[in-house]
Amino acid sequence: MRTATNIEATAVNTIAWLSAEHTTIVVPVYQRQYRWDIGACEQLLTDIRAVADSDDRHMHFIGSILSSASTEGNAAELVLIDGQQRVTTLMLLVAALHHSVLNDPTLSADASLSTDLERVLVRGAQRERTKLRPHRAWAETFESVVLDRRLEGTDPRDSRFDDNYAFFRSQVPASEVVRIWSGLQRLEHVAITLGEDANAQQIFESLNSTGEPLRDHELIHNYVLMGLSHSEQSEIEDSFWVPIEHNTGDAIAGFWRHYLVMTTGREVDTTGGRGVYDAFRQRFPRLDLAALRTHAAEWREFSEIYRILLHPPLAGGAELTRQLEFTNTFGRGMYPLMMRAYRDHLRGGQRATLVATLELVQSLLLRRTIVGLDNDRLVGRLCRAGEAGADALAGAIARITPSDARVRVALKYGDLPHAAYVLRRLAGADGSLDLDVDHVFPLAPSDSWSGDGIREWAEYSDDEQNSHRALAQTLGNLALLEQPLAERARDASFPAKRPLFARSAIPETRDLADGQLWGTAAIGERTARLTIDFLTIWARPTAVGIDDDGLTPILDAQRRRGWPLGWQREFEYVEYRGEHWEVYDVKALFNRIFKRLWADARADVVAFSTRRGGPIFDAQAWNGQWDALDESNFLYMGWDSKYMLTAVQGVLEESGIASEVFVKYSYIGDAM
Repeated sequence: MRTATNIEATAVNTIAWLSAEHTTIVVPVYQRQYRWDIGACEQLLTDIRAVADSDDRHMHFIGSILSSASTEGNAAELVLIDGQQRVTTLMLLVAALHHSVLNDPTLSADASLSTDLERVLVRGAQRERTKLRPHRAWAETFESVVLDRRLEGTDPRDSRFDDNYAFFRSQVPASEVVRIWSGLQRLEHVAITLGEDANAQQIFESLNSTGEPLRDHELIHNYVLMGLSHSEQSEIEDSFWVPIEHNTGDAIAGFWRHYLVMTTGREVDTTGGRGVYDAFRQRFPRLDLAALRTHAAEWREFSEIYRILLHPPLAGGAELTRQLEFTNTFGRGMYPLMMRAYRDHLRGGQRATLVATLELVQSLLLRRTIVGLDNDRLVGRLCRAGEAGADALAGAIARITPSDARVRVALKYGDLPHAAYVLRRLAGADGSLDLDVDHVFPLAPSDSWSGDGIREWAEYSDDEQNSHRALAQTLGNLALLEQPLAERARDASFPAKRPLFARSAIPETRDLADGQLWGTAAIGERTARLTIDFLTIWARPTAVGIDDDGLTPILDAQRRRGWPLGWQREFEYVEYRGEHWEVYDVKALFNRIFKRLWADARADVVAFSTRRGGPIFDAQAWNGQWDALDESNFLYMGWDSKYMLTAVQGVLEESGIASEVFVKYSYIGDAM
């Protein structure tokens, strides 16, 4: 068997590889800029903590790093082809640890720790230069951060190097340096070194572009089983994973997303392709076998409920089956809320309570659709409210359910959504009946169509025709009709339809046969009459007397990485506990929230910052953007949009007032 002569691939310890005495790593000119954001750094730090706390035999694999020998004759110089983002971020983390050691009297006493950290950053003979040499356009900024060479009083340059370094400094207190260093030393990668005749671009493309990427539920499956023995993997696979796959079928990806929304009370961001998997890892950062068995039993239980939601007849009982089928009219967006409600029912809750919840969900979704509001990003807040009980859930639903007045106007002039579902419920029609929806005034009337048997459509004025068309799909112009009758009634004039309506088993349809003519007045009168029943069936809870469809709870505000285009006008305003704030962007919101809570709930802010490692510090310990809270406490302002909003959400939860803070997105924010 022949071996490759131009490629050398070796599994290595990452820190040992970076610490090699004579190696310099050069980023070539063609490489893109450093782009890792706070979210990626946060995940890396989570992984390092997890491996630091795991069994000694566990290591963490960070992928492959592709390099080639320098073409300029320096054998110790590696040209980095793939892996710049990971290597640069590791350097920034090690620099943050190193500077913490130097500034802490207890840690600085351990000379070996400082030496080991420094060995990653610089070569012994060239301590004035970093071992990693970025592109010359930003090398000075990188080295000033890693080597801590900034002069006091100089304005910091905004860069990802500064932000990510500051993140690591804030997130790793001196007491945790040894733990993080231990985790770093358990990172591994495959070092791929190319010979002079290897095609670097072709190999780079092969590493990054071939193969079908794993889907979220496949990544979750691998994550759950990774590190278990073969017998343990078989146990989890057979006892839990196979039943979950059986229960959810092709909807398994949706199951995991809905389960995570249910358990976290937060919407799961699916942009970027791995949002569900990332949310799963945050929810379950460590899974030893005992914990895995407990969690997997819960996953299996909810997958059985998910199967019932997908197939309502499995619920047993005509009323419950009917309500589940009704709710499925609106899709699966409310499954997280329904899963928990159904689980509570199975554990002894009243069936009437579950049915009432399903009725509330239908009213919410139908009313919002009728008045032109979307139903996205609602379920997370409702799951949070549901944890506090039925009354809290009813109040949360009432708050975002359009009022009777709005619905009445929308029904009068707007198209009726989900017409078959609405008409069946209004009529109390048996689901077994084969019924069609008939437009009494047809959508495309012929010239001979007539509403009274006297005047034909061609004789109607333009205004009369336009007013009829405007009401063609409103509630009053729609009727349920048995399928054989509907075929004969289609597009017929009203006098020809009356005998067919008279033969219908649907009372609301038979009533149409009593009319002598059909026009805009008759449509409006019937809409008003049916609306009375509509507002009774799809009732709005009366627990709260407001309708805040335009406001988004702060916990549901969208966390966007970096500083996306338009971020300075993301919000139209912020509602803080009944106060109206003219705050337009997340940076201003971050500053104002922390300053307000520093005055109103300082103990909560301190507790949150201590646990999270920032953003409140007792000194301006590194260069960046700071704001003074008082003489001895400072607010660090240098993180990206996602991290700042996450901190705002966290500190408001800590203080117990998150449910009283809302943002109103501007049109720019909606489009971002």
